[in-house]
Formats: sequence, C-alpha cells, structure tokens
Amino acid sequence: MTASFDARIQKRLDEFEPLLADAAVANTPYVTQAARHVIEAGGKRFRPMLVFVASEFGEVSDEQRLQSAAMVMELTHVASLYHDDVMDEADVRRGAPSANRFYGNSVAILVGDFLFSQASDMVAGLGPEFVQLQSRTFSRLVQGQIAETIGPSDDDDPLEHYLQVIADKTGSLIAASACFGAMAANASAEHIEALRSFGEEIGVVFQLSDDLIDITSEQTGKTPGTDLREGVPTLPVLMLRKKNDPADAKLLALIDGDLTDDATLAEALRQLRAHPIMDEAKAEVERHAALARETLAPLPDGDAKAALFEVCDELVRREH
Repeated sequence: MTASFDARIQKRLDEFEPLLADAAVANTPYVTQAARHVIEAGGKRFRPMLVFVASEFGEVSDEQRLQSAAMVMELTHVASLYHDDVMDEADVRRGAPSANRFYGNSVAILVGDFLFSQASDMVAGLGPEFVQLQSRTFSRLVQGQIAETIGPSDDDDPLEHYLQVIADKTGSLIAASACFGAMAANASAEHIEALRSFGEEIGVVFQLSDDLIDITSEQTGKTPGTDLREGVPTLPVLMLRKKNDPADAKLLALIDGDLTDDATLAEALRQLRAHPIMDEAKAEVERHAALARETLAPLPDGDAKAALFEVCDELVRREH
C-alpha cells in the first residue's frame, strides 16, 4: 500500500473523530455526556475505516457525504452497543464502566435510541437507497439479538444457529459499511456487491477470531475465559459439543460447571488450549477468511484491495 493511500485514509479517520463527538450532542448536557460515554472510550473505528477504504473503488466527489456515510454506520454500531450491554448485563465496555452500569439500564436503552435517531436523521440526507439499507441492516441486528437471546430451538443445530446470529449481529453492519462507502463514491453495482459479500464474510471472521482469543489470550492482554465463565457460546465449545465424543465428557462437564473460581476456570482453559478442537476452530476461522478473500476477485487490484486482504490476514493472525 502506498503512503498516499495510507495518508488519505488516516486523514479521513482523523477528521471523522470530532464529527462523531458532535453527532452525539443532545439538547441537554446530561444526554450529551451519556451519548458520548462509549464514544469517548475509544474503539477501533473499523466500520468507518471500511467505509473509507470501500470508497476507493469509486470516485469521491463530496467528502462531507462520505463522512456522513461513515457516521451513520458508526452511530448505528454504537447505538447497538448500548442495547447489547443492557441485554448482556455487561460491566465494562472498551475498558471503562459500561453505560448501563454508569447510568442505569433505562438511560442506556434510551441513549441507544437517541444515537440511532441521530443516524437516521443523517442517513435521510444520503438518499433513499441508503435509508433502505440502514433499515434492513438494523432489522437484522435486532433479529440477531432476539435469536441470541432465545437461543436455538430443539430442531436447530446450535453451531449453525450461532453462525446465523453472528451474520445478523456483526456481518450485516460490516457489510453495510462496505456498501455505504462504495455507494457514496458511486462505485459500480458489481463492485458494491463484491464489497457487500466481503463484509458479510469478514464480519463472521471478526467474531470467530474473538471467540478464539477468549481462550488463547494469554499473549494478547485480554482477560482470558470471560465468555467461557459467563456461559456465552463460542466456536470452539460449540464445535466440541457437536463432535459428541464420549472422551470429551469430563471437559464439557467442567465447562458447564461453576467457573467462578479462578483455578477452575484456569483448568478449563488449559484443557481447551491443549485439545485438538482448537486447531479445528482455527481452521474454520481461516476457511471463512479464505471465503472473504475470494469475494474480492471482481475488484481491481490496488491499494484498497490490498488493504482488504490485509484485514483478512490481521484477523487470522490475532487469534494465534
């Protein structure tokens, strides 16, 4: 990737940050403070970055329009985080107390609604095709959350159910981000569709790599076993259950037991890390990353395409 490409993307991200803070301004200081709570905790800004990279496959004639497209995606994402933390009864978000812990569940839910209304107001200025895509994306986010909350039915394969939840909760918004960037730059329909497919697949990789990090994160600085302790379904455990090997009965009993004790959690992590299922789970993440790379075939070679390939590589590397 050339220095000019990197500089252009970074400049847009630098300009985006104060605009994001401005977008969270409400009629009262209290609501503004609450709406900026998650924003000021930082974040990767992965979705705005993807908007900007995707725009490279067209011609950007209006920087403000492109920034608005990125803003809609990030505001929708942040709004969903407020709601997710209430649903999950989370205590921490991005290293800071979660909004539901700081302000209470009712305020956190309403602030999420406020941020979504800000995104809706902004998307109206982009045109009906943007409004429709954002609406359909939010519908998938909500349905994915409901599916996660009620869990798989007796007729569902738990692993397939989980992958569909990921597709709806994570893949849909990342796919929309790629589409928004390309649409704002008037890219071709073929390129928009390729970027949509990429976003869907890379969203799955994004979450599945997090699943592995929850178990293998001794070297990453992230507290290991958080999902395991809370009984949150993750790829390795779901794959282990699906194998239904009697030899794994004791490990599954340990995982399903009380993991509040640090020593018990550490033992469950030790056994999982040593189990062949981890290699199988890594292979599954790499398979989805390969599918994401394949979707890029219709796109022209260049810095933007190289950046998307690098996203695939980084997500695979982070879980090793």
